[in-house]
Amino acid sequence: MNSDPQPIRNIGIVAHVDAGKTTITEQFLYLSGAIRSAGSVDKGTSQSDSLGVERERGISVRLSTPSFIWRGVRVNLIDTPGHVDFSAEVERSLRVLDGAVLVISAAEGVQAHTETIWEALRKAGIPTLVFVNKLDRIGASRSDVLGEIARDLTEEILPLQETTDLATADANLGLAWSAETYQASQEVELYKQIIESISGRDDTLLEKYFAGTPLTFAELDRSLANQTAACEIFPVLFGVAKKSVGLEYLLDGIVRYLPPPQGSDDKPLSGAVFKIDYDKKFGKVATVRLFDGVIANRDNVYNATKGIEEKANQIKKVYLQKYEEASCLRAGDIAAICGFTKAQVGDVLGVGDSVPKPMSLGAPLLTVRAAPKNEADYPALAAALQELTDEDPLLGLEWLREERELHLKIMGWIQIEILEAVLRDRFGVEATFENPAIIYKETPSRQGFGAERYWMPKPCWAVVTFLLEPGERGSGVVYESNVSVDKIAAKYQHEIERTIATALRQGIKGWEVTDLKITLVEGEDHPIHSRPGDFIIATPMAILNGLVETGTRFLEPILDFKITAPEELFGAIASDLTQRRATFDNPEFKRGKFEMLGKIPAATSLDYPIQLSSRTGGKGKILTSLSGYETCSPEQGVERPFRGISPLDRAKYILRARKAL
Repeated sequence: MNSDPQPIRNIGIVAHVDAGKTTITEQFLYLSGAIRSAGSVDKGTSQSDSLGVERERGISVRLSTPSFIWRGVRVNLIDTPGHVDFSAEVERSLRVLDGAVLVISAAEGVQAHTETIWEALRKAGIPTLVFVNKLDRIGASRSDVLGEIARDLTEEILPLQETTDLATADANLGLAWSAETYQASQEVELYKQIIESISGRDDTLLEKYFAGTPLTFAELDRSLANQTAACEIFPVLFGVAKKSVGLEYLLDGIVRYLPPPQGSDDKPLSGAVFKIDYDKKFGKVATVRLFDGVIANRDNVYNATKGIEEKANQIKKVYLQKYEEASCLRAGDIAAICGFTKAQVGDVLGVGDSVPKPMSLGAPLLTVRAAPKNEADYPALAAALQELTDEDPLLGLEWLREERELHLKIMGWIQIEILEAVLRDRFGVEATFENPAIIYKETPSRQGFGAERYWMPKPCWAVVTFLLEPGERGSGVVYESNVSVDKIAAKYQHEIERTIATALRQGIKGWEVTDLKITLVEGEDHPIHSRPGDFIIATPMAILNGLVETGTRFLEPILDFKITAPEELFGAIASDLTQRRATFDNPEFKRGKFEMLGKIPAATSLDYPIQLSSRTGGKGKILTSLSGYETCSPEQGVERPFRGISPLDRAKYILRARKAL
């Protein structure tokens, strides 16, 4: 275990946008004494929203990692964005959490993104407290929100507090589960339900319960903590964050019911980078969660993702937006490290044995081109976008230097607005973005061969022939070689295999090529004329030649969806979906609503959540996730020109590859 005598909790706050996560974080910092007054999201004074655009718009777009002390426990808190366009930030946090607080508005209830986050929490096995916020809002209903949680998330919930005067300015809490009130309240309905729920999941307590042996608060509460840590039960707490109602009890719940990190200083180093910042004084700063081992100042640390070692020049604990010196980072803890100049978000440090697999809440489905308003700012824009891609690898910056083009992958329109603001405020660069386009892919239509004899102008010699075969949907790229090392030396075959991914970035329709099998069936090198890199040049030319022979079909992104809406609108919504090329199962009708599952192309549905909300007066919701890519007709796909110099333009491609152009 961590030898640091101070216990730790690594906790994330997650929710649908506007549920009150950042307000809760501000109150935590204030109640713990970390700040003198709680900031306001509405007024743009929140401490955890450090970007100007976050304060201006009142939404979080990056995760923040403040730390504070509560009841002698150091809480490393990760406040995540709630907007679906920034779900990549939530993905990164899930990988490093030991527990989570899921915030739900008492008025809006379980929203679409709430379900997405909940499913990710369950898949990751993260113990979770549910906090029902905004009890004072018009429409707030304890029974309704608990019913929605039980129906849409889980039935294994356990409310620990009574509530009073809901949907009024006087909304407050009544009796709560505590040691102080236990003896006098065991016959109260709330306590009866709590005692029965806890003992019903604990054989030892259940035997005592049926035997009439009195159960103590301590043993019940200890069992509740164990059941919460095992994700067998999910305590539900209530409050009004902006008035600090229920926040102290929530803090107590975090340290009582959510588990400490499990890790050992004595095991081999195992950690993950989950945030990258750039500090004016310290430069690039990597925020690291260490699962096992110890990193001390000046240690050389192996980055398993990059295959390199880098020195931890300085280790700093994060206190609000300030850094405090630390001599080391121990197992189970989180700290910022200076010196990892090559690190990116998602990199695994050390052996990585204890690092959970990354979670995915979605994938960018749009591509957009960025350009500077002032052409003189092009180098600064390119550098800024490279820096932002280090912080968010899903941006997938594609920098075509010869063409002076910058292309990004994004989740949605809001992300473009945020990027514009960040580039302006943080980097001083005014940028424009073209209208985003759906990211299509392509796949071979049939079997075919692609060959290339690259042997002029000498010195060069690389002869290859590939067999290209269509693969099953979702199979990706499968490569194998049937050519012996007597024909093509092993070192050249390694070059071929490494180049396959690059060769498939753009097919004959301009999109990434996937779902195919590539087999090297013939080829040769030359003992005198072959040079390192010859096969790197020949491979893309051969593969593009093969794709011309096979032809390709468009693949478009398809979303799984679940729609819940009033039953009287079923006909209109079904008609909408049919027009958008959706397919769906027979709906289920319950309590005046219907629930429908189906699939819909991303290209026809990007604006549908807004239309659905408008059609249903906000009573309908749609939950989507990427199902995969499926074939579509040429009319439904969008062909785009090859970016850069195509390998099919053989002479020009060779000249550029040999740096003669």
